[in-house]
Amino acid sequence: MMRRLLAAALLCLVCAPAIASVRIKDITFARGVRDYQLIGYGVVVGLQGTGDTLRNSPFTEQSVSSMLDRLGVNVRNSALRTRNLAAVMVTAALPPFAGWGSTIDVTVSAMGDATSLMGGTLILTSLSGIDGNVYAIAQGPIAVSGFAVAGQSETLTHGVATAGRVPNGATIERELPRPSADDGSLILELRNPDFETAVRIADAINRYSQQKYRHAIARERDNRSIALTGVQRRGATRLLAEIGELRVEPSSPARVVIDERTGTVVIGQDVQISPIALTHGGLTVRITETPEVSQPAPFSNGRTTVTSQTRITATEETGQVATLQGPTLRTLVRGLNQIGLKPTGIISILQAIKTAGALQADLVIQ
Repeated sequence: MMRRLLAAALLCLVCAPAIASVRIKDITFARGVRDYQLIGYGVVVGLQGTGDTLRNSPFTEQSVSSMLDRLGVNVRNSALRTRNLAAVMVTAALPPFAGWGSTIDVTVSAMGDATSLMGGTLILTSLSGIDGNVYAIAQGPIAVSGFAVAGQSETLTHGVATAGRVPNGATIERELPRPSADDGSLILELRNPDFETAVRIADAINRYSQQKYRHAIARERDNRSIALTGVQRRGATRLLAEIGELRVEPSSPARVVIDERTGTVVIGQDVQISPIALTHGGLTVRITETPEVSQPAPFSNGRTTVTSQTRITATEETGQVATLQGPTLRTLVRGLNQIGLKPTGIISILQAIKTAGALQADLVIQ
């Protein structure tokens, strides 16, 4: 019953009407407009005995000693025993055009043997980019979604308690260099490169520019980018806002993605299978060990022993030869559901069909 419901749901998903077009701004982005990754090393304090063991994490002890030394407290020759602090790595993504004084979220992850960061506070930490410059400083209480509780005989864990976030915990101290269009050109990058999609985007932009500016401004460069000219006279921001609302119908390659770890199979809309005949079955061998007690006769010198009786059975499922052909995604899914296979069986069949040369699509195995 569950298999029938799953097959019906999959068929309904396939039969649902596809979106005819999408906005250009949803499938492209301007070159140079990207997030900038930041990283820093810091210390979290205020933990309830769930922090690092200083003897097992010497870098934590060195960090605390250096921090207290800068604050005028000398603990160089002291043996610290506290477990209320932990060494962490702090990461953040600096969005484009973020101005001085604005705030962003940061992610805090434990480095040592701390069991939980719940209730902790991140001490002032500088965040640097790949060029070594400090772009932001972070500080604040940590929000942890998971927890870990341990007793003498049982441990309860939910989520990840050694990682959390500090909402609006970092303040921008240095702005990123802004991408410029001094030469009057702008490049649009496709999120999913495709030659046909690039041509359709360029044609849609040119139809709009011909109507409004009386000349074409877009030219496809390759399957990944479209060049826009004459941006400086109109302004890049206004032009991107205008053409971003234009709608095109993207083209996607025929592709089958398989994740063998989770048993997930994703089949693209344009995937086709040439007419083939296949059969699928399995051989199951079961070995059963049954212990039996051998009891000697009364008044004999024998000893009681335990013997084992082994039973081996082999069963093989009957396999029927079925004809499979998928000129469209709907018929392909219906054919796979009629065979009545589990995800692992579908994965094996798709790999065998690709080897036979009947799968007219790219097979991606993750």
